[in-house]
Amino acid sequence: MLNLDIVSVEELLAMPDDHYMNPQQLAFFQRLLEQQLAHIRHNAAETSKHLREHEEFPDPADRATQEELHTLELRTRDRERKLEKKINAALQRIRDGEYGYCEESGEPIGLQRLLARPTATLALEAQERHERRERQYSH
Repeated sequence: MLNLDIVSVEELLAMPDDHYMNPQQLAFFQRLLEQQLAHIRHNAAETSKHLREHEEFPDPADRATQEELHTLELRTRDRERKLEKKINAALQRIRDGEYGYCEESGEPIGLQRLLARPTATLALEAQERHERRERQYSH
């Protein structure tokens, strides 16, 4: 029977290639993604709290600074909302048995890439092709 305890990054990387996306690796990435999701939700609650604590400043410079900080917080929250969708999609791929494999080629994305970007859906080569096409058509 497999030991489903969460493995360390070192243990994860030491696993042979033919164990790619085994239950231990999937559990590792599921936990990592769930931790990121919890962090984002905590930040969202903090942002909401900060925005409700609307303090009026008589000085226009202070008011402008406060508005700039609120704008920055909202921009950050918007980026986190997009990341939250990607994390939920990655968790769904884990449930569907598709996590860790390139959407384009079906090849393994690779543990190093997934550690750096757990929401990755493309292998590095496919991502580079995608970015080249994007640059080519955006000019």
